[in-house]
Amino acid sequence: MTIKAGDTIPNASFKTRTQDGVTDISTDAIFAGKKVVLFGVPGAFTPTCSMNHLPGFLDHNDAIRAKGVDTIAVVAVNDVHVMNAWCQSTGAEGKILFLADGNGEFTKAAGLDQDLSVAGLGLRSRRYSMLVEDGVVKTLNIEETPGQADTSSAEKLLAQL
Repeated sequence: MTIKAGDTIPNASFKTRTQDGVTDISTDAIFAGKKVVLFGVPGAFTPTCSMNHLPGFLDHNDAIRAKGVDTIAVVAVNDVHVMNAWCQSTGAEGKILFLADGNGEFTKAAGLDQDLSVAGLGLRSRRYSMLVEDGVVKTLNIEETPGQADTSSAEKLLAQL
């Protein structure tokens, strides 16, 4: 079942890269007591994710944070090394928290998974954006059309804040 507004974020652990190396970070550490914008993408370095979806959150970073958002994070069913390389290649360090959901545990628990085996990608995340306050989903925008980043765009989420 897909998560919806009013639901609590499922407990999960992500991998992320810090100055100390690869570390685990829990959903509690990310969401408890905070206002967080989380967006999910099918894959790091994929065309729509890299050229349309992520850039919007970089471009509107200051405006989103001005609305009281503590953290902007992106999650993908990719390994931590790919997510770290994507972060570095986009200039998003210190602006967006890159979360590797390598086995898709969070993505599956939230019901936001999709099978892209037909494209050789296997289990991936659907494209979405959400506002989470203290671990509770307030707004969820799921993209219905593959290759699009309109419904889940930074602009749409910013207008909802």
